[in-house]
Amino acid sequence: EILEKDPATGRIEAVATTRFLRFKDDISIRIQAAEQGGSRVEMRSRSRVGRGDLGTNARRIRAFQEALQKLEG
Repeated sequence: EILEKDPATGRIEAVATTRFLRFKDDISIRIQAAEQGGSRVEMRSRSRVGRGDLGTNARRIRAFQEALQKLEG
């Protein structure tokens, strides 16, 4: 669920809800122009509750990276 987006700064704030136990994870994405051309994408995904997430946030970021790579070509 996208909570806030700002095209001027390239920032997106969102929340993902896990399937199991419905935990909320905060997601932050920032897209900026890269010096060498193209774009630089930074993404963070963080659990709101608990110390461990059983790899959920890392899998989410990897899936996002894979989707971006498919768009590239």
